[in-house]
Amino acid sequence: MTRIAVVKKDDCNPIKCQELCMKLCPINRADEDCIVLGLHKKAQIDEILCTGCGICANRCPFEAISIINLPQALNEEPIHQHGINGFRLYNLPTPIFGKVVGILGKNGIGKTTALSILSGMIKPNFGDLSIQETNTDQIIEHFKGSEAQRYFEAVRDGKINIAYKPQNVDQIPKNYNGTVRDLLTKVDQKGAFEEVSNDLGLTRFLDTNISKISGGELQRVAIAATVLKKANLYIFDEPTSYLDIKQRIKVSKYIRGLASADDQTAVLVVEHDLIILDYMTDFVHIMYGKEACYGIVSQPKTTRVGINIYLGGYLKEENIRFRDKPITFDNRLIEDKSETEEISRWEGISTKLGNFSLEAKEGRFTRQKVVGVVGENGIGKTTFVKILAGVTKPDLGDIKGDIKVSYKPQYIDESEQLVATLLGDAIQKYNAQLIEPLKLKQFFYKKLNQLSGGERQRVAIAAALAKDADLYLMDEPSAYLDVEQRLIIARIIRDFIINNERTALIVDHDLMFIDYLSHNLLVFAGTPAIEGHVNGPYTMEDGMNQFLEEIAISCRRDEESNRPRINKPNSQLDREQRDNGKLYY
Repeated sequence: MTRIAVVKKDDCNPIKCQELCMKLCPINRADEDCIVLGLHKKAQIDEILCTGCGICANRCPFEAISIINLPQALNEEPIHQHGINGFRLYNLPTPIFGKVVGILGKNGIGKTTALSILSGMIKPNFGDLSIQETNTDQIIEHFKGSEAQRYFEAVRDGKINIAYKPQNVDQIPKNYNGTVRDLLTKVDQKGAFEEVSNDLGLTRFLDTNISKISGGELQRVAIAATVLKKANLYIFDEPTSYLDIKQRIKVSKYIRGLASADDQTAVLVVEHDLIILDYMTDFVHIMYGKEACYGIVSQPKTTRVGINIYLGGYLKEENIRFRDKPITFDNRLIEDKSETEEISRWEGISTKLGNFSLEAKEGRFTRQKVVGVVGENGIGKTTFVKILAGVTKPDLGDIKGDIKVSYKPQYIDESEQLVATLLGDAIQKYNAQLIEPLKLKQFFYKKLNQLSGGERQRVAIAAALAKDADLYLMDEPSAYLDVEQRLIIARIIRDFIINNERTALIVDHDLMFIDYLSHNLLVFAGTPAIEGHVNGPYTMEDGMNQFLEEIAISCRRDEESNRPRINKPNSQLDREQRDNGKLYY
């Protein structure tokens, strides 16, 4: 059994803990140097001397140390290791020509590292930290006899050309100054600028400076810049973040088309929206391990089977259980008909912002209900939430009901406030309900601007729920979160609202997330940037049928996991559901 020791350098603080791990280590106390102060005065652990007692990991006040016994079946060195006591990646995903292959796993499990190795941005060191940089021949020799050998040989020989869309598209304006048109014509190697711009809906803002477009527009520009390159392997790292569900469907079809056009093109995708991953890909690799410590890439599975295995948490072939409990889905069509107390209602809401107008005729909130909100970008969802929160006043109409509101906005503060200060109420009142399941203790002594997007999201959700309120408003709480975090947070919000007899309104573009937590649905219709209409709340069935009709898709339930899945357009099941008027069941 291989044992590894991982130290999170950003969390390790020997000054504040007074070198506690070094004082407690039994090997150190026997006058051997198992734990010492290494580079940048951080803890450094000798993995040969370490006996795996776990005292240092259990007693570290900053949860900076992990001592891990790797699976017995893993009898190999890592593909890549990020420094002494750093993260390790085992195995690589495999592109398949003519197919779209997805990569499914938690944040911090090595997905981006794996893609960076395949794209040539990172040269693997195979766990040998004395190697400055491996050359292509060394990489090919290491993978001798495997699919990876053939892949890297083809890259070396120029038979595989790679185009890579990175995860952080918000970095593009920091590195490029000019219009969208200028950027795309500059990278266009196919002479397909007009075609791609039309296909991805970019024509409206082609002459806008790249720094002035929205996150969703920036994402589509990044996808366009990637596919305009002459390549036969396209790699997309989170291609649907910032996009609404209609745009996600459109982008999914486009990405599928890259591979299905011929068997000479392969596509690799990392995607956290499980419905979209299912719709977009033919195969998936499951990545499991421990966040920020190590990641293992499974053998490829067909998409349906792979997603169900991921939800179940058990890899039969590897005999690995990577989750304590399976993630299960309720039958959302069994409507809760119990009457609960009305806490608020709206009547005749109307407001105008520039050229955009929003109308909400009437509706009400009742206690112990989670109301999901669906609709395109630019159709007034955030505006309506701000009206409910009292941040924006409507031109006409009124919100009736004397209630207290807690509001988590779409864009989260990146201030220097200490996390423990922000979470004061949550720590005192809801440790078991919020702090522990969201794993927030490790962030207490950090500032908000030191956290990643997903970490800030979890902190903001806990802070919002911990406030004393009747109505909790959350705008895109699944943003920056991985699949598992989204489903965990959906369950936390739902249980919190029911157990504490509160009400929540949740705006989100991940249909599985909305399906997993909502009792009722608000549907926004209209024309983006021109007019929006608030309809509902409906039952989940009525609301989803109306919304799916609008975006021209139908959904079924997976027979094994009961999760929602998008039907292939014009398939037998799609036609049957449309004929019966049941686009969601």
